[in-house]
Amino acid sequence: MKALACELPRTRGIPLSRFSTSELCYEIEKEGIVAEIGGTTVWRWLQQDAIRPWRYRSWIFPRDPAFAEKAGRVLDLYAGRWNGLPLTEADYVLSADEKTSIQARVRCSPTEAPRPRRNMRVEFEYDRGGAWAYLAAWDVRRAKLFGRCEAHSGIATFDELVRTVMSQEPYCSARRVFWVIDNGSSHRGARSVERLQQSWPTLIPVHLPVHASWLNQIEIYFSVVQRKVLTPNDFSGLAEVSDRLLAFQERYELMARPFEWKFTRTDLAQLMTRLAADPSHLAHAA
Repeated sequence: MKALACELPRTRGIPLSRFSTSELCYEIEKEGIVAEIGGTTVWRWLQQDAIRPWRYRSWIFPRDPAFAEKAGRVLDLYAGRWNGLPLTEADYVLSADEKTSIQARVRCSPTEAPRPRRNMRVEFEYDRGGAWAYLAAWDVRRAKLFGRCEAHSGIATFDELVRTVMSQEPYCSARRVFWVIDNGSSHRGARSVERLQQSWPTLIPVHLPVHASWLNQIEIYFSVVQRKVLTPNDFSGLAEVSDRLLAFQERYELMARPFEWKFTRTDLAQLMTRLAADPSHLAHAA
């Protein structure tokens, strides 16, 4: 039964994406392993070996040929180093990105607050009230936030976020201001580096490897926003979305501390060694 639970259903010609306990019961009886079995028994057996055939995790292999080099530079910044030398008090590290398509879902009936023996109730149906792109930057070492809501994302809106940060102290008089960014169209490639440094000579863009958003600390903040501000999505209109996002940004900053980043260059080296030892990822990448 446990061996069956560890198989992909499609390998047996079963039209399922994954097994549940009830589906396993059906297949176990169909295969004649036992005459009859209940879901609780199957669950208990699987629980003993921590097998959860109904769960899954997504993964992706590094596809950037310079993954280790690019990721290493970002990890060095998080550790307070650049090109082998420690950062000074006049150096700053910011992590920036955009969270797009944040909708204003106007519920057809008012949301009802929790009551004794009853959870909050949110109307399933809603009207679409528009959407924002939320651009934000996180000062990695100072735990400071800068954000703005825009109707559209793009070069102009990203440059405005940069201007908001770089035109105020301590960044405008800093020795260097490192910006950890992904490869989005508004700040991708050598042309974006030239554009940004022409306006702000002390700004040093540091691009992440492709498909490596997990190395961008602003994504941690975005996950907090998703859980605490946007779920459930219930707004009276688009203006309330921006008001709540920016108000939460101020509230969060009052109690914020730098994230305790634990993934280091040593962990990166171990990861790359494991991947190199498994040639199958090369076929997937190809």
